Amino acid sequence: MTSTNEKADLGAVKLACRDLWKIYGVTPREAAEIAGASRNDGNKSTSGSNPVAAVAGATLDIHEAEIFVLMGLSGSGKSTLLRCLTRLIEPSYGSVTFDGEDLLAAGRQRMTEIRRQAMGMVFQNFGLLPHLTVLDNVAFPLRVQGIDRAKREARAREMTELVGLKGREGQYPRELSGGQQQRVGIARSLAAEPEIWFLDEPFSALDPLIRRQMQDEFIRLQKMLRKTIVFVTHDVQEAFRLADRIAIMRDGAIVQIGTPAEIALTPANDYIAEFLRDVPLLKVIRAADVMHPVRGSTRPTRAFSPDDPLEDILPDLLGGNETVGISGPGDTLIGEISSSSISRLLRGDRAATP
Repeated sequence: MTSTNEKADLGAVKLACRDLWKIYGVTPREAAEIAGASRNDGNKSTSGSNPVAAVAGATLDIHEAEIFVLMGLSGSGKSTLLRCLTRLIEPSYGSVTFDGEDLLAAGRQRMTEIRRQAMGMVFQNFGLLPHLTVLDNVAFPLRVQGIDRAKREARAREMTELVGLKGREGQYPRELSGGQQQRVGIARSLAAEPEIWFLDEPFSALDPLIRRQMQDEFIRLQKMLRKTIVFVTHDVQEAFRLADRIAIMRDGAIVQIGTPAEIALTPANDYIAEFLRDVPLLKVIRAADVMHPVRGSTRPTRAFSPDDPLEDILPDLLGGNETVGISGPGDTLIGEISSSSISRLLRGDRAATP
C-alpha cells in the first residue's frame, strides 16, 4: 500500500521510477515475465524463492528540493534501489527518468556525464584519497572534469568552509576524526554542484553524538542549498528527523510512501506500525500536520511556526490555552490547534487530524 497524500507544495518531479526491478540470476526476458506475473497477481515479493528480487516493482517520484528517504531493515533493498536509480547497478526491468530523460536508454558515456555533472554521491565508506589533502580531495571531482587548478581550488575552499572545515585544507584524511572525514566527503560531493544528491547510510559509521551533529549539519546545508536528495538509512529516528517524505521498504518492495506525520499517524499495515513503535510522535508531528482552519474571530494569545513540533506546543495547550495559532509569512494567522484535537490525537483517534 502506498500513501497518496502528498504535500501540496511539492515541486516538479526530478527523478522517477516505474515498476523497477532488480532480479539476480535471470535474463531481461525472464525479469519482464516475473514483473508481469507480479502485476497480475498483486504479489511483489519473490523473497525466499529462486531467483530473488532485490528490488521488486518500485514506483516513486522524487521532487525538486525534497529530502526523500529510503528506509528499511538490512536486506530490504533500499541501497540496491538507490544504485539502480543511478545505474551503478543495472536494473532488470522497469524505467528510471531524470528530468524526463530515460536513464536506462542512456549509453555508458552519457551516464558518466550525468553522474559527473548532475549527481553527487556520499556513501558510508568515506572513500577519501589518503595521499591527497582535504582541499585536493574536495577538488578531485573538478579535476576529473578538467577544470583549471585556480577555479577548482577556489570552489573547494568554498565547500570546505561550507561544511565547517575552514583552516583544515592542508590536512590529510588520517589527521581527521570520523565526523571530519565525512564532512570532507560531503564537501567533495557538493563541489561539482550536483542537481541531485544521493546519500547511502552516510552517518551510520559514526558514534551517536557525532551522528547527531552531522544530522544537524545536513539540515543546515539543505536549508541553504535546497538540493534534491535521496537519503538511505535503516535508522527510524534519523529518517523521521530528516525526511520530507519516506518510502519504507520490505523484501525489495515499497510498502508505504508518505510524510513522516502521514506514516506515523496512518501506518499502512501491522509491519509499519511495529517498525515505528519507538518513534516519539510528539517529535515527529509538526504544527502544519494537525492544524485546522481558524474557527473564531479572536486571535489566540500564542502563535507557533508550521514547522514547530508538537512537543514545543503541548505545554501551552496543557497550561490552559484552549487554542494556539499557527503563523505564516508576515505573522499572518494560517491556522490553529485546539487542546481537544490534541487530546484525541494522543488517545489514538485519527479523526483528530485534518
